[in-house]
Amino acid sequence: MNKKTIEDIDVKGKKVLVRCDFNVPLKDGKITDNTRITAAMPTIQYLISHGAKVILCSHLGRPKGEVKEEYSLKPVAEELTRLLGIDVKFATDITGESAKSVTNSLENGQVALLENVRFDPREEKNDDTLSLELASLTDGIYVNDAFGTAHRAHSSTEGVAHHVKEAVEGYLMQKEVKFLNGALENPEKPFIAVLGGAKVSDKIGVIENLLDKVDEILIGGGMSYTFLKAKGYEIGDSLCEEDKIEEAKTIMEKANKAGVKIVLPIDTVIAPVQEETDESLDKKAKQKAFFAFLEKSEDKVVDSDKIEKGWQGCDIGPRTAEQFANELQKAKTILWNGPLGICEVEKFSVGTEKTAEAIAKTDSVSIVGGGDSVAAIKKLGLESNFSHISTGGGASLELLEGKVLPGIACLTDK
Repeated sequence: MNKKTIEDIDVKGKKVLVRCDFNVPLKDGKITDNTRITAAMPTIQYLISHGAKVILCSHLGRPKGEVKEEYSLKPVAEELTRLLGIDVKFATDITGESAKSVTNSLENGQVALLENVRFDPREEKNDDTLSLELASLTDGIYVNDAFGTAHRAHSSTEGVAHHVKEAVEGYLMQKEVKFLNGALENPEKPFIAVLGGAKVSDKIGVIENLLDKVDEILIGGGMSYTFLKAKGYEIGDSLCEEDKIEEAKTIMEKANKAGVKIVLPIDTVIAPVQEETDESLDKKAKQKAFFAFLEKSEDKVVDSDKIEKGWQGCDIGPRTAEQFANELQKAKTILWNGPLGICEVEKFSVGTEKTAEAIAKTDSVSIVGGGDSVAAIKKLGLESNFSHISTGGGASLELLEGKVLPGIACLTDK
């Protein structure tokens, strides 16, 4: 069934709760990338122009049910005020006295933003009491426009929908589902998927679901070394999920039977392995030290089956980038998820950027998801060359796996 959208209901003079994804990066209290805020603009502007009393809510970061000032949505309220050209009122709590006062004072066409929903420990538990409190702020209308959290069954993404008269899609949610489902259900052929990222385990479900839909799968990033090892290649000390080697073999066998071409890197940019790690550092600090080590390390290009011990794969090589580009020229539909190298280190982002440029030159329907892939496109200024840039990482992966997303399933059918 198709889901109802905001255009299917009368919102004039009514308090409407809109779940957005304002989980934006902050530095020193300033927003460094407002993409997720601008993505919500069409829905917010529609509601304003149709006389709704708009109540926005979102999470930011992982405060784990505690009030932490560095995760406050106040900077988002300020950015919304700038973008919309109207004063966006800010509630200093979620469903408490400030929220009630601010939302009750709204007039037609006005907008309020609630404080970070994850400051309340009930949010991630999908606690019904919080869902009821959120619903009580409205006049029975809920709009989910947060595709990036649609795979989470939380109070503000799923629970509240069961306590209102109308639970509908916003424009962003509608667009995301249309493009991603369209790629799965009725893609124009040839259909090529480009998959990257660190782990095979993150993408096994996606690959399995794509095998009867795509013509080719191009695999890069850390996950490619598990596939290369499954082919019996020497991968040195490259990232490899040993417990997924048999699954990688099975996937390649299934692809072969289905007539799906799997393309693995033929050359690889490698760097030495970091010999010493300070075990007193936490995970984040270790990662930072690892990237700093790679930044200064030597690197060289070798054939993908000839990576020596003491060396690790960090990016697809130039011949692979060229091969991927040649394959992509044939495509009518392209789905890309995940980086093809360690993009946190500039010199190992080349393969990802060359792939972005190659896709941008095609006439295909091109859909991209995943933070590093999207970052590469933005860095190169190629956003307008892609048909759809997804705002959802985990949500888009689960949809591509064929899973039902709770934040969509809870919405009202037409």
